[in-house]
Amino acid sequence: MSNKHERTLASVFSEPVSGNIHWRDIESMLNWLGADVQPGHGARFKVILNGVEGTLHRPHRSNAASKHDVRHLREFLTAAGIAGGSSQRP
Repeated sequence: MSNKHERTLASVFSEPVSGNIHWRDIESMLNWLGADVQPGHGARFKVILNGVEGTLHRPHRSNAASKHDVRHLREFLTAAGIAGGSSQRP
Protein backbone atom coordinates (compact mmCIF):
# COMPACT_ATOMS: atom_id res chain seq x y z
CA MET A 1 0.00 0.00 0.00
CA SER A 2 1.35 3.41 -0.81
CA ASN A 3 2.22 5.75 2.04
CA LYS A 4 -0.63 8.07 1.07
CA HIS A 5 -3.22 5.28 1.16
CA GLU A 6 -1.77 4.02 4.43
CA ARG A 7 -2.05 7.50 6.00
CA THR A 8 -5.62 7.87 4.73
CA LEU A 9 -6.60 4.48 6.18
CA ALA A 10 -4.94 5.34 9.50
CA SER A 11 -6.85 8.66 9.54
CA VAL A 12 -10.15 6.87 8.98
CA PHE A 13 -9.55 4.60 11.98
CA SER A 14 -7.91 7.20 14.27
CA GLU A 15 -9.47 8.41 17.51
CA PRO A 16 -10.92 10.93 17.91
CA VAL A 17 -12.71 10.70 14.59
CA SER A 18 -11.22 13.08 12.05
CA GLY A 19 -13.38 15.53 10.16
CA ASN A 20 -10.48 16.62 7.98
CA ILE A 21 -9.95 13.79 5.47
CA HIS A 22 -10.15 14.94 1.86
CA TRP A 23 -12.78 13.08 -0.09
CA ARG A 24 -10.55 12.60 -3.14
CA ASP A 25 -8.07 10.75 -0.88
CA ILE A 26 -10.86 8.46 0.36
CA GLU A 27 -12.00 7.70 -3.19
CA SER A 28 -8.42 7.04 -4.28
CA MET A 29 -7.89 4.66 -1.35
CA LEU A 30 -11.14 2.80 -2.10
CA ASN A 31 -10.17 2.37 -5.75
CA TRP A 32 -6.71 1.15 -4.79
CA LEU A 33 -8.23 -1.38 -2.39
CA GLY A 34 -10.15 -2.77 -5.36
CA ALA A 35 -13.57 -1.35 -4.54
CA ASP A 36 -16.15 -1.04 -7.30
CA VAL A 37 -17.37 2.56 -7.00
CA GLN A 38 -20.57 3.36 -8.90
CA PRO A 39 -22.26 6.78 -9.04
CA GLY A 40 -25.74 7.04 -7.61
CA HIS A 41 -28.25 9.86 -7.06
CA GLY A 42 -26.75 13.23 -6.20
CA ALA A 43 -23.89 12.93 -3.74
CA ARG A 44 -24.47 9.22 -3.11
CA PHE A 45 -22.46 6.44 -4.60
CA LYS A 46 -22.49 2.68 -4.23
CA VAL A 47 -19.31 0.90 -3.18
CA ILE A 48 -18.70 -2.84 -3.34
CA LEU A 49 -15.59 -4.16 -1.60
CA ASN A 50 -14.88 -7.83 -0.79
CA GLY A 51 -18.52 -8.70 -1.50
CA VAL A 52 -19.84 -6.07 0.93
CA GLU A 53 -22.08 -3.37 -0.56
CA GLY A 54 -22.49 0.05 0.97
CA THR A 55 -23.63 3.56 0.14
CA LEU A 56 -21.39 6.51 0.89
CA HIS A 57 -21.98 10.24 0.49
CA ARG A 58 -19.67 12.86 -0.95
CA PRO A 59 -19.49 16.08 1.04
CA HIS A 60 -21.69 18.90 -0.28
CA ARG A 61 -20.04 22.13 0.81
CA SER A 62 -16.53 20.98 1.57
CA ASN A 63 -13.73 18.88 0.15
CA ALA A 64 -13.38 17.03 3.47
CA ALA A 65 -15.58 14.24 4.80
CA SER A 66 -17.59 14.97 7.94
CA LYS A 67 -17.05 13.00 11.14
CA HIS A 68 -20.35 11.23 10.53
CA ASP A 69 -19.22 10.19 7.03
CA VAL A 70 -15.86 8.97 8.38
CA ARG A 71 -17.66 6.84 11.01
CA HIS A 72 -19.86 5.37 8.29
CA LEU A 73 -16.81 4.66 6.10
CA ARG A 74 -15.07 3.03 9.08
CA GLU A 75 -18.05 0.71 9.63
CA PHE A 76 -18.15 -0.17 5.93
CA LEU A 77 -14.41 -0.94 5.78
CA THR A 78 -14.62 -3.07 8.92
CA ALA A 79 -17.52 -5.06 7.46
CA ALA A 80 -15.46 -5.55 4.28
CA GLY A 81 -12.56 -6.97 6.29
CA ILE A 82 -10.32 -3.91 6.23
CA ALA A 83 -9.08 -3.23 9.75
CA GLY A 84 -7.50 -0.06 11.06
CA GLY A 85 -3.75 -0.05 10.61
CA SER A 86 -4.01 -2.78 7.99
CA SER A 87 -1.29 -2.18 5.47
CA GLN A 88 -2.17 -5.06 3.18
CA ARG A 89 -4.22 -4.81 0.08
CA PRO A 90 -7.04 -7.40 0.12
